[in-house]
Amino acid sequence: MKSSSLAAIAAAASLAAAVAAAAPVSAAAPQEKCFGVALKGHNDCKAGPGTSCAGTSTSDYQGNAWKFVPAGTCVNQGGTLDAHAGNAKPVPHHN
Repeated sequence: MKSSSLAAIAAAASLAAAVAAAAPVSAAAPQEKCFGVALKGHNDCKAGPGTSCAGTSTSDYQGNAWKFVPAGTCVNQGGTLDAHAGNAKPVPHHN
């Protein structure tokens, strides 16, 4: 085989590998913010005044701290889709 053919094959293989690496593997599953289900220090974001963001909740089930959960599962876990006062342990709702 000629060296120019080998170079062309190598270039094509390199290009194919680059395109494959850039393509997304799969789309992320839809998620929703679920308030009141995160344990202390394990929230994804928003934990009230004086906190910066992820990992800053100061109590378990803090009502103004949220965690991402699969879409449509928050209320079943006992959480809420909006911030709320208090930090009562969530009560799961089974359908």
